[in-house]
Amino acid sequence: MNTHGLLGRVVVYLSAAVVAVPVSAFLGLGSVIGYLAAGMAIGPHGLGLISSVEDVMHFAEFGVVLLLFLIGLELNPRKLWQLRGPILGTGGLQVALTTAILAVALRGTGLSWNMAWLASMGFSLSSTAIALQLLRERNLMPTPAGQTSFSVLLFQDLAVIPMLAVVPFLGSAEASAGGDAPWISALKSVGAILAVVVVGRFLVRPVFRVIARTRLREMFTAFSLFLVVAIAALMQAVGLSMALGAFLAGVLLADSEYRHELEVDIEPFKGLLLGLFFISVGMSVNFDVLLARPLEIAGAVGAAVLLKAAVLLGVGRWTGLKGRECVVFGLALSQVGEFAFVLFGLGGQLGVFDAGTQAFLVLTVALSMLTTPFLFMADQKWIAPRFNRKGPTGIVPGSAASEPVQTKDGAVIIAGYGRFGQVVGRILHSRGVPTVFLDHDPNQIDLLRKFGQPAYYGDVRRLDLLHSAGAERARLLVLSVDDMETVFETARLVREHFPKLPMVARARGRVDAYRLVNLGIPVVRETFHSGLRAAELVLKELGLGAYEARRLVARFGAHDESRMRAAAALADDEKALISLAHEGRMELEKLMKGDEEQGRAATDDGWG
Repeated sequence: MNTHGLLGRVVVYLSAAVVAVPVSAFLGLGSVIGYLAAGMAIGPHGLGLISSVEDVMHFAEFGVVLLLFLIGLELNPRKLWQLRGPILGTGGLQVALTTAILAVALRGTGLSWNMAWLASMGFSLSSTAIALQLLRERNLMPTPAGQTSFSVLLFQDLAVIPMLAVVPFLGSAEASAGGDAPWISALKSVGAILAVVVVGRFLVRPVFRVIARTRLREMFTAFSLFLVVAIAALMQAVGLSMALGAFLAGVLLADSEYRHELEVDIEPFKGLLLGLFFISVGMSVNFDVLLARPLEIAGAVGAAVLLKAAVLLGVGRWTGLKGRECVVFGLALSQVGEFAFVLFGLGGQLGVFDAGTQAFLVLTVALSMLTTPFLFMADQKWIAPRFNRKGPTGIVPGSAASEPVQTKDGAVIIAGYGRFGQVVGRILHSRGVPTVFLDHDPNQIDLLRKFGQPAYYGDVRRLDLLHSAGAERARLLVLSVDDMETVFETARLVREHFPKLPMVARARGRVDAYRLVNLGIPVVRETFHSGLRAAELVLKELGLGAYEARRLVARFGAHDESRMRAAAALADDEKALISLAHEGRMELEKLMKGDEEQGRAATDDGWG
């Protein structure tokens, strides 16, 4: 097969991933190891099916960009400000200590100070993609260790900017010449960040609103991707981190009504590109260098991982993490990150590293990434059982202690903000019950958010949207959508994927109610109760007392509800339904006559 063409390369990537990732997952190694193994197999130093690693790496970096965008969507500016302490304090301490200790250690191996400082800066960074992927796979993100890891990773992404600015000063004068003056670069950077803030805050939402009104999902997805790629390109043009720009854009859209729809549209592309990124990392493993200097490479990888883990354990203890939390924090960030490739590549271009040293460092980075999944496996098998499984230090992946604890736990999700959903929402709000509204009408969403209600644009039939809205942690789902087919599809979807989530559904008529009752869902017929109220007023106008009218209508309502549930079981048998309806009419006549005689003896005092 010709693997030099685009189609041939795509077939190779997908084939390798389809084979390696399921095998890795079956062996309990996780998806990251599978992607890395696939890359090593097909890369130029493996079977040689793909020769150009750099081109793939540049494209695959958008996986990290999309990951940071989605992370930004989970953090509104207020929450980000609340995390300023862990981000600046914990993250800053980790980067500073790791850089200083590694620089001294590398200087002792014979490297020049310039080489040692640049290598130590790169080694101080951890892999956002690998750490977050592993923490999420093991449901550890909501834990103190996961939150602290995220804060440190965020600081590291911010720290890449000054690190990139320092590299030219470490290079040779000849290689460093020709760039912009530092003040010009600073102005460009500030201008790009301000542009992202202005666009994200004032221009993007009106555009999304216009696109949402077209009801064309593919255009919504296209604009979402365009937004992320355009911001990443702007940041790259001024020498900043693409991932940082995407993260900033995500933060600015975190309180947007389109947040959930953005998440579900971007998620599939993020997953594919992150997988491609891991494959490209595996392809960069140079087995020639490894075979030529195996002991040195093994020693460098072991020393880097162990030293980083030791620093992280100390920083974790200083920030208040205890026992198992501290171990998870240290292991999650012990590898060297993907931005080290960028720093070392720039260092090679500017003459800080010679070709041999650069290849050695790149291989060390790639192999350090391979260690983290295995360290997590060892932790789960040997370290975790040593800790008490109860209390805050006994966090075991997959246990109840590691379940997400979100501020919106126990919320009621109301799908559809029409006249029906409005009444339900207002009553719940008056009782202090947290609610989340989902609707496919951007005008309704805009109206809700003007009144301070949490509301998001999207199609409730999408499983990923229900996940994003917190269906697995919600107390109840109210299906008040106008389109009954949407109600039925959503009800079946929820029954399959969220079996513990109770539902209450709106039905337009009796036939719709039959279908919902057969799904085991409590039903409210939208015009039934208003019809009962109207009948009660009619009876009063005809001369019946208030008590008697209320009693007759209540008896009729109870009888009709019971007959409706009996009829639901015969919904597909027309003859049986007709027979049941005839029996019901006769039964109702007897019931109402008996109730009329009983009602004459009752008083109407106090009823109006």
